[in-house]
Amino acid sequence: MDYGSVTVGVAISDELLITAQGIETINRKQENKLRQTLARIEELIKEYNVERIVLGYPKNMNNTIGERAVKSEEFKVMLERRTGLTVILWDERLTTVAASQTLILGNVRREDRKAVVDKLAAVLILQGYLNYLSNKAKVNLPD
Repeated sequence: MDYGSVTVGVAISDELLITAQGIETINRKQENKLRQTLARIEELIKEYNVERIVLGYPKNMNNTIGERAVKSEEFKVMLERRTGLTVILWDERLTTVAASQTLILGNVRREDRKAVVDKLAAVLILQGYLNYLSNKAKVNLPD
């Protein structure tokens, strides 16, 4: 997931944990109004039989924790409490930039980019985590 101030981009992996696909962007009118967002996430968890959640962790470029990262930590706690699932914070530095550049290179119109950039960022976050799992399995890295 890519947790933003008024959107949550959502991606799901295939059953073999090889690829990530974007499924939707959940929108809300105000940052702190999360009831409907959490309810939709619960619906998606049931629909896709989700076993764990990977949540983007927007650290600063110098590896410090800023306001957005703190908000992600708070959202992580909410998700764990509400869903009972493990939530993994995954470094998401520059994923939104990469998603925007990908859409620009794909000639997606500016108006249309806003609707999908968070979903694509969620794909990049999840794919980074899946690649890590794959590499870890290849070299038997510790958790």
